[in-house]
Amino acid sequence: MSNEPLSQLSTELGAAPPPSLARLTEDQLTYLAGALSKERESRAAGLGEAAEAALGLVPALARGPVRRILFK
Repeated sequence: MSNEPLSQLSTELGAAPPPSLARLTEDQLTYLAGALSKERESRAAGLGEAAEAALGLVPALARGPVRRILFK
């Protein structure tokens, strides 16, 4: 068994995966790492959308400067 899927999963988790995950096949580990990556991207996109929606509460003339301050 290659260590690449476990390494990829470690990268996605930001820590060593639990020992019980070593029982999964390479395909399962790759699938899990991919699912975690997609979820992280989805959350980041949702956060960006929420921030843009919040800017709608800022007066129009101040939106540009506020956007530059918040999203350097």
